[in-house]
Amino acid sequence: MKRLPLLLLTGLAVVPIAACGGKPKPETPAPAATANTDSIEAAERARADSIARAEKEARDREAAEREAQQRRADSLAALGRSTEAVRTLLATMIHFDYDKALIRGGDASVLDQKMAILQANPALHIRISGHCDERGSDEYNLALGNRRATAAKQYLVSHGIDASRIETVSYGEERPIAQAHDEEAWAQNRRDEFEILAGGENLKQP
Repeated sequence: MKRLPLLLLTGLAVVPIAACGGKPKPETPAPAATANTDSIEAAERARADSIARAEKEARDREAAEREAQQRRADSLAALGRSTEAVRTLLATMIHFDYDKALIRGGDASVLDQKMAILQANPALHIRISGHCDERGSDEYNLALGNRRATAAKQYLVSHGIDASRIETVSYGEERPIAQAHDEEAWAQNRRDEFEILAGGENLKQP
């Protein structure tokens, strides 16, 4: 009879142990990490901003290049206008009184303009041709035309232009620009003409 209580106690002791030592419950897995929506949007904005900056830089470069090309074109056009204006001044004729080779006051100012052009363009060489009206002999008018061309050259040389840059020639009465036979025509034909020989490609204004 003494064994019974011991067995009962043993059985009772086992029950709680079995109740406490059941099969362990599986752990609940952590929820998968979700993408950060704000981070994605920020990355997209950064990418869009980078593309926009690159496109703006490309547009700015193109605009700058167009502007530079326009400036170059304007500069060349201005240079062409400048050269043409200088050529016009240089080609301006001077005139003389009948049977004279003296530089008149108004014509001296024309020669002053030519002197300034020659000073501003050291490579420039010119030819001065003297002309006469139809009165007088051929020989006399050739000599008179020479004196007129020489008078203009001497004026320029006396104001500092190297004589080697100026040639002279006389055509006498051979090349009239006015064909009539009156004083008005003769006054036009008594003249010096000025021609560029060298250095006239890109003339600078004084």
